[in-house]
Order: sequence, then C-alpha cells, then structure tokens
Amino acid sequence: MNSFSERLLTWFDKSGRKDLPWQQQATPYHVWLSEIMLQQTQVNTVIPYYLRFIQQFPDIEALANASVDDVLALWTGLGYYARARNLYKTAIIVRESYQGNMPATLDDLIALPGIGRSTAGAIMALGHHQRFSILDGNVKRVLTRYAAIEGWPGNKAVETKLWLYAEQLLPQHHFANYIQAQMDLGATVCTRSKPNCSSCPLNSDCQALEQGDPTQYPTPKAKKTIPTRQIHWIVAQSSNGEILLEKRDSHGIWGGLWSFPETKTADESNDYCKRNRIFSVKTTQSLDPIKHVFSHFKLNIHPHLMICTPNLNYIADNSNLKWVKIDEALQLGLPAPVKLLIQSL
Repeated sequence: MNSFSERLLTWFDKSGRKDLPWQQQATPYHVWLSEIMLQQTQVNTVIPYYLRFIQQFPDIEALANASVDDVLALWTGLGYYARARNLYKTAIIVRESYQGNMPATLDDLIALPGIGRSTAGAIMALGHHQRFSILDGNVKRVLTRYAAIEGWPGNKAVETKLWLYAEQLLPQHHFANYIQAQMDLGATVCTRSKPNCSSCPLNSDCQALEQGDPTQYPTPKAKKTIPTRQIHWIVAQSSNGEILLEKRDSHGIWGGLWSFPETKTADESNDYCKRNRIFSVKTTQSLDPIKHVFSHFKLNIHPHLMICTPNLNYIADNSNLKWVKIDEALQLGLPAPVKLLIQSL
C-alpha cells in the first residue's frame, strides 16, 4: 500500500465511522439509497429519513411496487426532489431489467437515472466489493488539499485530474474501508471551514497545510448573483377545514409534489378564482410572506388564505386537484414550506 492509503486505513481503524445505519447491512441497495440521500445533505439529517425509508421500502422490489407519491411523501423535507424521482425510476428499471438486483458493472450503474460515476463507484466498492474509486465532495476536498490542486473541482479538466489521482491512490486491498475512510476524513476532520489539521493522518505532507491555509482549497466556484422570484399561493380552505392542493408537473422545482395553486401576481390569483369554477370565495386574508432559498435562486412566497365553498363537481374532472383534510395532506409528498404552512392552518 502507498503511504497515503496506509495512513488513511490506520486512522479509519481507530477513528472512522462504523455505526452508520447503511453500514450495518451494506447491500448494493442500501449503499445506493444512502449515497443518493447523502448528496448535498448532512449525515445527521439523512439518518432518520433513511431509517423511515428502509422500514417502508426494505428492498428494491418494494420500492418499485410503490407509487411515486409514496416515495415523495417520505422524502418531504429532504430537498432536491429529483433525487427521489430518479430513485423511483431506477427501482422500476432494476426490477424489470435486472430481476430486482442492482447491476454489478460500473457502466450499467451509470446508465441508470440519478447515478453518476462517483455513486456508481461507491455501489461497486461498498456494495459489490469491487475495486473502484469515488469522487464525492468530501473526497474532492481531501485530494485537492493534500496535493494543492488548483481550480474549481466542477471544472471538467480539474475533475479529470482528480479522478486520475483518486485511481492512482486506490490500494489493491481493503479498498472498501479506504473509500469509507476518505469520506469520513472529509466529513469529520478535513471539513470545509474549520479543518482539524492536528488530528489528520495526512498532515505530515499535506501541501495545502504547508502553504498555511488549507481552506483555500478546493477553489470555489465563481459566484453569481442569486436572483429572487416572487410567487403567490392560493390557500383555499373550505368551511369544514379541507384545503385545496394541486399536483405539480413532474419536472422542475418540487416536481411531482402537492402544493397550493400558484400564480405570479396577486391580480392573477384573483383572476384565477374568478376564471375557474373550483370554489366561490367568502373571505380573503393575506398571510405573512415566506422566504425559501434554493441553490440557484431565492423564492418569496405570498400566501392568500381564502375561506370558500368548494365546487366538488369541478374537482371530479381534474386529477391534479383535490380537497383534503389537513391530517391527510400531511401524509402527501409536500415541499417543506407547504408542509409548514399547512401545519399552521
């Protein structure tokens, strides 16, 4: 083993994380699910979602036999909902094309929705016990600091360089522990803002540390001005407490989730109520605005609570609209701000 991997494995034996729920039963399915949930999400946030998900869908067959609404309902609050939609699509493909077993080649895994090269490498190494490297955010941070590799890791040329480096460092044996050690080191020691360099097994020859400030690596992405969008929600509530929800298109922000009917302006909200025969309005009240931040824009939401009388005949003709009781609504796949507003009604 090279010095890099040997030091990492020694550190992992003493300090690595070995009690994470997906490590207790490291099947390809469990590895895949955990890797998808952990994308841009902290471990402590993921654990309760993972445990609930596994309880509901213990294997790929159970996941594939569910509905996308069931999957999104369990994902509510975890964010980046395209991950859940791709998870469901992949489960169906695996059930129909691979007899319910995750593919055992890198190329077949990468061909599935939502699985990139790093996730596929993790499934191969941790689930199928094959010698493959990974390059998630933690590993990129460790490698760019150790070798002082300049340039934003999302740049194709920089990423290609990091993949070559990751493969060169990969040991011939104990590669599953080595992969986990890289992720653990990045998550617990070589952290983004306050790395604990004194506890790092690589500190004797880390080039970023030698330069004096490891946080200069990796090179950040050039910042862009984040735009702000304004939307208005029609929060229609009947006299018996039911609320009107609309299923969003399967693509785009909050795709496939249930939300309130949405317009761009307050005037459009009023026109919506006059133009459609969904309900007749008794009273209208503007609620406090809600601010929600995505990775690429900010969203200002202006909810308008409308106490109304529903037209049930109209709803019967539209499968994307339905009146539901609040406790039933909270069992659906909902965007986080929608769920919070419903809970407040």
